[in-house]
Amino acid sequence: MTIQFRAAAVQAEPAWLDLAAGVAQTLSYIEDAAAVGANLIAFPDAFVPGYPWWLWHSAVDWDGDFRARYLANAMSADGPELRAIADAARWAHTWVVLGFAERAGQALYLAHAVISPAGIVRVSRKPSPTHLEREVFDDGVGLPPVVDTELGRIGVLGGADHLCPDRRADLWREQVHVAAFSGFTEYHEVSDDIVVAVNASVSAQYARDAGVAVIASAAVAPLGGWSVRDRRSPGFVRLRGGGDVARILSSEGNDLVPPLKSGESGLLVADVVVAESADPWMDWAAG
Repeated sequence: MTIQFRAAAVQAEPAWLDLAAGVAQTLSYIEDAAAVGANLIAFPDAFVPGYPWWLWHSAVDWDGDFRARYLANAMSADGPELRAIADAARWAHTWVVLGFAERAGQALYLAHAVISPAGIVRVSRKPSPTHLEREVFDDGVGLPPVVDTELGRIGVLGGADHLCPDRRADLWREQVHVAAFSGFTEYHEVSDDIVVAVNASVSAQYARDAGVAVIASAAVAPLGGWSVRDRRSPGFVRLRGGGDVARILSSEGNDLVPPLKSGESGLLVADVVVAESADPWMDWAAG
């Protein structure tokens, strides 16, 4: 027995440090997904208000003041912004998986909201942010989300958690995997092709290892208004934007639709077929 549904993966530049604009952008993409008949739309990691890239690049201009701005534009799990997004999911009658920075008092968490077509919201927090992410984000509690749906069991991971065996094991019995990537910034001598190839191999290998369809969303990070300079040499621009693309992959790791171009914003849409059994060990034992 198989299940077929239409998936949409967002590839877009976030509305950096602007909560209201980020929510409006999210609502617009949900509306676009509804227009093409999508049953599930997946957004990038930390899409609202954008991933704090300055952490990874020793940027001189992005320290305490920037964290305060980031906190002010993060989204609370019980606030009107997430409720508006849940209302949009109900209007569109689609599942929504959204990566966002969650504000809880003065604490910040890397979070994912899984929202049902009935507007029911489940929020999970990244248990162990990376060493640099801990400069901004606190440790979450609990397991990554795995939700039983009419589309199959949907699991979600963000970014580098795809390389963590413990996090992957938490999702072993999923049937559909949402891989939420925050995009990539690049040292200016690195080509787009290398970055895209690395991330594509992570998603494809995950699909093959777990025997699941993968909906991989990606943020576009052009760094247009905030070039980051090397702390050791302020006159040298370290980064350029681009890198990473959204993909929708079969359980064999094959693209179900050609990806958008790197740096392009849009909605990637494909019909996904999910097998009733998504446990490769059970499949091996049966045959």
